[in-house]
Amino acid sequence: MELKSILRKIEGLKAKGNLDIEISNITSDSREVIDGSLFVAIKGFETDGHKYIEKAIASGAKAVMIEEGFDYKTVKELEGVTIISAPDTRYALAICSSNFYDNPSEKFKLIGVTGTKGKTTTTYMIKSILEKQGKKVGLIGTIATYIGDKKIEDSDRTTPESTKLQQIFAMMVKEEVEVVVMEVSSQSLKLNRVAGCNFDIGVFTNFSEDHISPKEHPNMEDYFNSKVKLFEMCKIGFINADDFHVAKVKKLVPDCAISTYGIDNFCDVLAKDITITNSYVDFKVKMEGKNERVKTCIPGRFSVYNALAAICVTTKLGVPKEIIKEALVEVRVPGRSELVENKRDLVIMIDYAHSPESLDNILRAVKSYTPGKVISVFGCGGDRDSGKRPLMGEISGKIADFTIITSDNPRTESPEAIVKEIEAGIKKTKGKYTCIVDRIEAIKYAISMAKKSDIIVLAGKGHEPYQEIGHEKYPFDERIIVREIIEELEKEEKNTEQNKRKK
Repeated sequence: MELKSILRKIEGLKAKGNLDIEISNITSDSREVIDGSLFVAIKGFETDGHKYIEKAIASGAKAVMIEEGFDYKTVKELEGVTIISAPDTRYALAICSSNFYDNPSEKFKLIGVTGTKGKTTTTYMIKSILEKQGKKVGLIGTIATYIGDKKIEDSDRTTPESTKLQQIFAMMVKEEVEVVVMEVSSQSLKLNRVAGCNFDIGVFTNFSEDHISPKEHPNMEDYFNSKVKLFEMCKIGFINADDFHVAKVKKLVPDCAISTYGIDNFCDVLAKDITITNSYVDFKVKMEGKNERVKTCIPGRFSVYNALAAICVTTKLGVPKEIIKEALVEVRVPGRSELVENKRDLVIMIDYAHSPESLDNILRAVKSYTPGKVISVFGCGGDRDSGKRPLMGEISGKIADFTIITSDNPRTESPEAIVKEIEAGIKKTKGKYTCIVDRIEAIKYAISMAKKSDIIVLAGKGHEPYQEIGHEKYPFDERIIVREIIEELEKEEKNTEQNKRKK
């Protein structure tokens, strides 16, 4: 595609050089540059892309986009290279990528789901309902990218970088996808990863403290305002009326046709007569003018909110109520209230809860239906919001019968230091606890002490098949680890029994 076509719809550009050249590839990573590339230099949190301009040119870049104010004359070997200056290269990268792939999001229905919690489950519910109706659906989110039942790849972030996102969209167009459902993170909105996306419907599930750190959002206001941007890009929106912050969006974005759903407050789509058990929730909701009983096999009150959001979206897209009801009964989501089958018939739940509110929700949910003890195993990620650590310790101390504080993606921080910060919160309670930094040993301790009437909640990792230490990701799938620990315990117990008989 010609460079001048790639630059369409971006204001404030200044160019030096030929705009009629053919561009073969767009990237902000100098390692991905090939002959004929447009290299977009971005000032990141850890490195400045402008430092790699010379490397990009040496690798074959024929055009370079720089941030306004950068002195390109300091760069060597610029002969024959077109230089474009942009007010915001992150935004420009997204628009260029959309243009390069022929604006793919205009060729299917695009549904964006944002919120602190519930994004993944809500997107899976929407996908399941639409597929039950016979639609070909693409999904992009925290767990993986799918086209129908085919997994394209596991995800390393909730919302991909703009170049990759548009490439995925183009692939989905080629595969004749009719609807794409995607999780839209606050970071992707703040950093313009989704600029150029043609959203048809937006959903805001809820809002609570998370992602406050030097590399994410400086404060809650910035976090909230970033999420609101989605509705400035949508024609239609659905929001949670029971969340005080989320409910404000309707007035903040008057140009978006926003409807509400909820349980406790006045709203357009209301759930009532709710039943919650250890294996499902069901409730009544008005669909096609009549009160219908809806059931989903993901336990917890939060599942009602996620199901309501999915009902709102799919009803708007014309899905009949019977199909919606059938799909919600069948939907399953990896790492969200996921029960792990095991030889000991223990109740072991893996859940992605990694914020104070999500931990509170999952522990209260299981507490309401567990006859025995609630054993909570969790940690907090490094290089992320440190303020939530004591809060989560306090929450687990108040709700769980026993807490094991452990490690969870410490990244570049000391796992022992993170555990101490969590412990400071649990010390404010009367909750029983222990600290075991090694997560495998922590899980083993929980399994060793659990009875069949208890529940073990392994919170924080969810679907993640890795543990991030330093800048490396090491294999760590809790489903596999649970089974391996139980196999090991069975052998140990068998050996102990055999030794007793010999004596």
